[in-house]
Amino acid sequence: MVGLAGTYQFAWPVLRDPIGAQSGASETTIGAVFTVLIVTQTLASFPSGWIRDQYGPRVPLLVATLFLVVGYAGVALVPSVPELYLWFGIGGAGVGIAYNVGINTPSEWFRTRRGLTTGAVSMAFSLTSFLLIPFVRWGADTDFTTTLLVLAAATGIATLVATFVIRDPSPESATTPDELASDGGDDGAVSWREMIETRRFWLLYAVFVVNGVGLMLLEKVVTYAGRLGLSTGTAITAAAVVALGQASGVVIGGAASDRLGAERTVSISLILCGLALCATVLVGRLEIGWAFVALAGVTMAFRSPAFGILPGVVNETFGERYASENYGVLLTAKLWGGVFGGIVTSLLATQIGWTPTFIVGASSAVVVGIAALFALRSP
Repeated sequence: MVGLAGTYQFAWPVLRDPIGAQSGASETTIGAVFTVLIVTQTLASFPSGWIRDQYGPRVPLLVATLFLVVGYAGVALVPSVPELYLWFGIGGAGVGIAYNVGINTPSEWFRTRRGLTTGAVSMAFSLTSFLLIPFVRWGADTDFTTTLLVLAAATGIATLVATFVIRDPSPESATTPDELASDGGDDGAVSWREMIETRRFWLLYAVFVVNGVGLMLLEKVVTYAGRLGLSTGTAITAAAVVALGQASGVVIGGAASDRLGAERTVSISLILCGLALCATVLVGRLEIGWAFVALAGVTMAFRSPAFGILPGVVNETFGERYASENYGVLLTAKLWGGVFGGIVTSLLATQIGWTPTFIVGASSAVVVGIAALFALRSP
């Protein structure tokens, strides 16, 4: 479910140009469509998290099923502007709902090693796209409508099945007595209104905002590779490796956080993400295709640990009772990353050039990562 829903985001690099060709949309418009996808994905997380916390996962997953099918089917049948904003807005909301339910389920079942367990689930969000990207690109180029309808059907079926499989544990099955004692129970749980009054929440929020520079690479890696003069094969491979990097990084980073500490791992990975993105730009300018592909994947691997780590941080810091809605509020930070990675960087690319735009994003990641490394030391 999470993996097929993730194709909206991680197969986007290879769908971007075919959608542009079908719709006749400009670079800025395509960037704006991606922004709408991320914005609605983000905004849907909080209300779906609240509903899940109150009534369980079935209701939000049924809504997600409908939205995911309508989004892809709409793009297949009416791939034009302004309809693309509507289709990706609806589909993006479905992605946000499915992701919120899926990523918070491990935290409901496992109170120890949360970084590893949530990372393992989050891995599927991008790993599925890594496997499907070559076929999606080939299909979009040869039979655009059929390919998008197949994605609609596959995504809808997977989410519908998950609706009747995923459930929350009973209190006695969620953990062992020793784990319950070490976790401290749920007595200290706070609502999102109380959470946003804390300094720690805003520090984590800032890190999540700047983490959105990875969305710039995700959204534009194929187009940027073409602008650098790299081959089409290199560009498509880079898109697949970006998805693989996201998948591997979220698991490795999640496991590392259980040993090094969550906040330290997130901060260091953000710094390394910015440095890797600078290196990606450098080797791309030198037209070293294999290095561009590898470093694009490394960049996403360092960008992704936050998605495996922060759900557990929210649970541990603010309690489990409101975990899904609290994480939904934190995830709204991704909205600003979507705005930057989509329409803002498209506008910047047309004004100051593609390479300076990527350097701006990389520099911001390094600066905020260093600041967070010191600011998040104290509780």
